[in-house]
Amino acid sequence: MRVLAVDDDPIILELLVQFMAAIGEHQITTATGGDEAIALLEQSKADAFDCFMFDIQMPGIDGIELTRRVRANERFADVPILMLTAMSDKRYIDGAFAAGATDYVTKPFEVTGLQQRIDKLSQLSSSRGRHAIGFFADSADAGPNAGEDMQLHEPFLVYDLDNMVAPVAIENYVAQLSRSALFGSSAFAFSLRKVEEFFADLSAFEFRGLIADIAEVISGTISGHQFLMSYAGDGVFVCVTESGWRPHMTTLQDAINLALARSEIYNNKAERLHPRIVAGDAIRLVWRSRDTLISTLADAHVSTERARAEYERRLGDLWDYEQQPA
Repeated sequence: MRVLAVDDDPIILELLVQFMAAIGEHQITTATGGDEAIALLEQSKADAFDCFMFDIQMPGIDGIELTRRVRANERFADVPILMLTAMSDKRYIDGAFAAGATDYVTKPFEVTGLQQRIDKLSQLSSSRGRHAIGFFADSADAGPNAGEDMQLHEPFLVYDLDNMVAPVAIENYVAQLSRSALFGSSAFAFSLRKVEEFFADLSAFEFRGLIADIAEVISGTISGHQFLMSYAGDGVFVCVTESGWRPHMTTLQDAINLALARSEIYNNKAERLHPRIVAGDAIRLVWRSRDTLISTLADAHVSTERARAEYERRLGDLWDYEQQPA
């Protein structure tokens, strides 16, 4: 794996060089600050690096701003980023993941734990371009999409949208939260109604655009709250919110659908699309153990899929009722 490590401490950089050499066949390039890293990236090819390791507190461009700038560059938008920093305050963790970090490790780090993180990022880097990453990858049946190499269940990252992260990043974020932070945190999800119909009718490019438009509407509706969101595949958007806000899901569902109704979303034939979502349950994270936090995200996913199935069943019952002779 080809890694760019950025840290203003030369001792840390030398330690990382030796560590990466000891755990596998990795090539590591180092930079002593954000400005130097930006210059390296501007001169490099699009596939020059498989992974980034950024410190946060550095002179000039800090690690969070560096992450934000890397994510804004389409050449490196999906390259995994590991924050390797002494900053353990929640505001730094929140800022890093919101900017686009994939994982977060605090110094001093344990060698075994860091190696496990590196191995996971190496696997993630290998899956780039296939999109099937994170804990949702096997949660739904695959479906065709106009003969293109895309499946309905595939999660993917929506770019250029604040607080939108990859599924694996939202897992890692939840794992970083302290017990006090978990006290005010909830997980919930939204599911696109008639997702199979949209997927069958649209090209892969159009379907991705639809998902991006829906994500933007959801993000705008809950923008007054602190949150992270990921697209989990199968028309499902999973959110984690903090600051003690536990939304009333029916009210939030109605607000999002009203915003979608006011949005002008079209396919490539200039035909207007009318997407609507169904909300699942809001699940508190506070009583969950570290071992079950990730499964809580999956529970939120399942909850909204169940709500979508129930909604479609009710529509079917109503249709059957209306078709009965008087």
